[in-house]
Amino acid sequence: MDLYMMNCELLATCSALGYLEGGTYHKEPDCLESVKDLIRYLRHEDETRDVRQQLGAAQILQSDLLPILTQHRQDKPLFDAVIRLMVNLTQPALLCFGSVPKDPTVRHHFLQVLTYLQAYKEAFASEKAFGVLSETLYELLQLGWEDRQEEDNLLIERILLLVRNILHVPANLEQEKRIDDDASIHDRLLWAIHLSGMDDLLLFLSSSSAEQQWSLHVLEIISLMFRDQKPEQLAGVGQGRLAQERSTDLAELEVLRQREVAEKRARALQRGNRHSRFGGSYVVQGLKSIGERDVVFHKGLHNLQNYSSDLGKQPRRVPKRRQAAQELSVHRRSVLNVRLFLRDFCSEFLENCYNPLMGAVKDHLLREKAQQHDETYYMWAMAFFMAFNRAAAFRPGFVSETLSIRTFHFVEQNLTNYYEMMLTDRKEAASWARRMHLALKAYQELLATVNEMDMCPDDAVRESSRIIKNNIFYMMEYRELFLALFRKFDERYHPRSFLCDLVETTHLFLKMLERFCRSRGNLMVQNKRKKRKKKKKAQEQGVAFSRSPEELQAMWSALAERLLQCAQEPELSVDSIIPFDAASEVPVEEQRVEAMVRIQDCLVAGQAPQALALLRSAREVWPEGNVFGSPVISPGEEMQLLKQILSATLPRQQEPVEGDAEEEDEEEEEEEEEELQVVQVSEKEFKFLDYLKRFACSTIVRAYVLLLRSYRQNSAHTNHCIAKMLHRLAHDLGMEALLFQLSLFCLFNQLLSDPAAAAYKELVTFAKYILGKFFALAAVNQKAFVELLFWKNTSVVREMTQGYGSLDSGSCSHRAPVWSSEEEAQLQELYLAHKDVEGQDVVETILAHLKAVPRTRKQVIHHLVRMGLADSVKDFQRKGTQIVLWTEDQELELQRLFEEFQDSDDVLGHIMKNITAKRSRARVVDKLLALGLVSERRQLHKKRRKKLAPSCMNGEESQRDAWQEDPEEEEEKEGLPESEGEENEEDLLAGQVQGSSSLSAENLRQSLCQDGLSAPLLWLQSSLIRAADDREEDGCSQAIPLVPLTEENEEAMENKQFQHLLRKLGIRAPCSGQETFWRIPAKLSSTQLRRVAASLSEQENKEEREEEPEPNPGVPGEQSPSEEHQVRAPRALLSARKRKAGLVFPKEEATGEEEWKSVPKKQQLLDSDEEDTDDERGGQAAVSGTLRIHKKKRFLVEDEDEDY
Repeated sequence: MDLYMMNCELLATCSALGYLEGGTYHKEPDCLESVKDLIRYLRHEDETRDVRQQLGAAQILQSDLLPILTQHRQDKPLFDAVIRLMVNLTQPALLCFGSVPKDPTVRHHFLQVLTYLQAYKEAFASEKAFGVLSETLYELLQLGWEDRQEEDNLLIERILLLVRNILHVPANLEQEKRIDDDASIHDRLLWAIHLSGMDDLLLFLSSSSAEQQWSLHVLEIISLMFRDQKPEQLAGVGQGRLAQERSTDLAELEVLRQREVAEKRARALQRGNRHSRFGGSYVVQGLKSIGERDVVFHKGLHNLQNYSSDLGKQPRRVPKRRQAAQELSVHRRSVLNVRLFLRDFCSEFLENCYNPLMGAVKDHLLREKAQQHDETYYMWAMAFFMAFNRAAAFRPGFVSETLSIRTFHFVEQNLTNYYEMMLTDRKEAASWARRMHLALKAYQELLATVNEMDMCPDDAVRESSRIIKNNIFYMMEYRELFLALFRKFDERYHPRSFLCDLVETTHLFLKMLERFCRSRGNLMVQNKRKKRKKKKKAQEQGVAFSRSPEELQAMWSALAERLLQCAQEPELSVDSIIPFDAASEVPVEEQRVEAMVRIQDCLVAGQAPQALALLRSAREVWPEGNVFGSPVISPGEEMQLLKQILSATLPRQQEPVEGDAEEEDEEEEEEEEEELQVVQVSEKEFKFLDYLKRFACSTIVRAYVLLLRSYRQNSAHTNHCIAKMLHRLAHDLGMEALLFQLSLFCLFNQLLSDPAAAAYKELVTFAKYILGKFFALAAVNQKAFVELLFWKNTSVVREMTQGYGSLDSGSCSHRAPVWSSEEEAQLQELYLAHKDVEGQDVVETILAHLKAVPRTRKQVIHHLVRMGLADSVKDFQRKGTQIVLWTEDQELELQRLFEEFQDSDDVLGHIMKNITAKRSRARVVDKLLALGLVSERRQLHKKRRKKLAPSCMNGEESQRDAWQEDPEEEEEKEGLPESEGEENEEDLLAGQVQGSSSLSAENLRQSLCQDGLSAPLLWLQSSLIRAADDREEDGCSQAIPLVPLTEENEEAMENKQFQHLLRKLGIRAPCSGQETFWRIPAKLSSTQLRRVAASLSEQENKEEREEEPEPNPGVPGEQSPSEEHQVRAPRALLSARKRKAGLVFPKEEATGEEEWKSVPKKQQLLDSDEEDTDDERGGQAAVSGTLRIHKKKRFLVEDEDEDY
């Protein structure tokens, strides 16, 4: 549809509004309904804002709505509807489109709407329109709260929004072409506001405590009124030209005159314009061309000084995303009467309104009653009016609301948040950078006001200034702020004005800090240091219960008689004894080992009744497995069980040191070693030079040099701040070599050859000082000319000035010690011996054997690469994926590859082959999910054909195809974390649970077969066999997902009874929110998997129930005496129970002992950086801490936590 041709319905509606005749507007009878229809049309416009554009092209607001507003104010319903329509029509274009569109077509519509808004702004620049709005607003504000209706509040808000929308429209500089001291449209609008009395109403709303609900609207309107103004210029209006302004103008005119004189002199030295037939060609000696010959110059000699090798070359195009940020704020000097009105407004606002309004706005912000980013208006008002207060007549009481430590903290927090969001939200980085600039200006004015308070004659004001400075200089956050801002400076998002304000604020802060340090003998400041601390592993044998057999026998002799008497007493009460800690975070089922430790402690302390009562109480809480004895146990067996508990070595947690609450919390939270960053707060004596050394880095120097390039456009104060900081680094710190850089020297050459160099005396003096230092160093160190090509740090500066290699020979403790030939030979031997050992970190192994000189992991890796034993540092990366941010180009490439291969059988495989930036499959899958290209991971699985019938999966190959995922998919899920529900206490009793689950698993299998789930059971059996084959071939294990590829298998995996069988067999359930499929745990060995698979076969189960099970195949190792003593308690208890049941003969008991010893322990490969050295001892303690009953069908699984 052509937007310039109005829709017929829209045209009819506009025609029904009325008509203007001779300055009088005659409304139609349906005028009110037509206005409501227009509001309805605007509500349903499309994304191009077609209705808004058609109404703007027809100039409905200028020709109809404004006359209705001014001439028919008595018709209240019509007036309210017209205000509603005007608020909608004048809505900012950014709110209509969300942001500045990038699409050319949509951007055209955006610019068209902006053009219509500028026309609306010009139409409102009349006293008549604002007079009606002011009168209406005045009448509404005269109403008390008891007389004011909800419609009145809505009308007040709409009038304020209408004024805000009109003031928000940006000026069209190309169309207006206004110069300073000329009346622009914005100036005319401000003058209309003044004549209508709207400014007085705004002051009333700002100062009234009863109208605080409009405070944010008022603050936004005021900020838009002063958008193009400078507070320093407004403060000096009406006082005549100050001496400082006159001197500044004279200096600028003198600079222009000197440059003009230099250009005239250069033209006079040139030859005449008459060109001869032969202009001549010249050879420039000493200047080489592309080849080995000298340059041939084909122009006149007067053009030789402008010669450059870049002449005629195509300039390098800078990509749009790398271009420097453009200045968006434009400052201009308004006409004199407008400036006088704004100056008086500022003075009255400061005197009566600033403190109450800023307090109300701060309260709205803290209570989250404001909209998003409304704090920017608060910081703008703070920066503008505090600067006006300093420049006009400094009165600290006028700005006391924002002159506190809380305000410093508020601004610092927002400033930090803005630059963090700028790094995170790259698409809106420019917007975050502008907010960051506003916060920096507010912080600058806070510092400037505090600095001004130092010069105040009032002692109370100076004391307040001292207290504020003492606080901001003491806190580390305020001192580190400027260093962080310089490091995060990015010219793609921050304009030159931001860097200028940052340099000036840093200069002011350093000047105040230096003066404050001189006024005090010593300054103590806060220091925060992040210390990497390791959680201490809860040593299960930390408090070892070690007694000789003679002591144990003597102790038992003293306890036996008392225990026997207590056991025979039927009145022994166990109701008051609770064997578990109900307030503990550890579940009750997992506190069995702790209960056994408590029984042992009671026996050691000689508390026989308590030990026996605790044993019986624990038997009632944990009856399963008969760990604490059977319910029908005799007193003699109870005595024998207590004796075994007394002599057993049980796992114990280390008791926390009294007062060391932090260590106690660490031991309670986790048992694995883990690195933490603990912030340690302390105090230290502050030294200004040490703080200044933090600025001696290439990143900060580059920012200063970047601003120095525009020294002609900079103010004299900005150039002074640059020269002062560079002088501090060069002279005060003695690091002149930090500024020995070729680009800076080229800038010095441009400065010294400038005809107006006399206007930059400070910069010229500093340039000569640095050049003199460089040539003095170059006479000693010839490599200084090469060093000019690089930015340098403090270490390079020291080597340049004190000699290369001085750092190695110095007494710097942070330098790595030199490797001797013997150490290199040992390193090579260790690396060649352990590099092919699977399942261990070769670097950690080398570090464990290097005892002579302590080395770090980084030093070992770099020296291996330097010796040629390894190709790259990347060969020694620890396992686990590293988070790497995706760039915008990489996201577009990933999206393009997905669209290209989304119809293929292996989408993820094709993407991994063709993607440029190589990443792990898991990272690619996560990014595809984040971009919304796929909704779930299974959409990226390699497509396979479904099997027609489960009976065809008899062969080994068909079994593999039926259950196994694509190997690349296994790789993808390798890094997913395993469930955290498996705790160490459950692992201690794993043998008992596994042994007692055979019969129940058989019952479940038979029940599932009766329900028609034989095929899923066959699929599960083949999956377990396939996993066992893979683990025998690879030699290492990992969690393998069970992926059902048929509908029958999928239904079985959702069956509650089938899931119960999976849990009985040790299959791990998926983690909530992270995994989809059940997984075969990595802790199960191939032998155990085959046994579990065999238990699913009915025939094999029958045969195994008839025969005696063979011991687990494993590598039998000789047990130490402690290990034999460790298993003595459960073995004796087992023998006693079997003898009572009449099931075991002495020979069979010996067989049981051999079977116990032959159970293998599984060593797992941990993906974590730290190796657990106490796993084997912890596992032995775990065995002794549980009393196991050996059944004929038993699987012992030692589950160790896997750290991914």
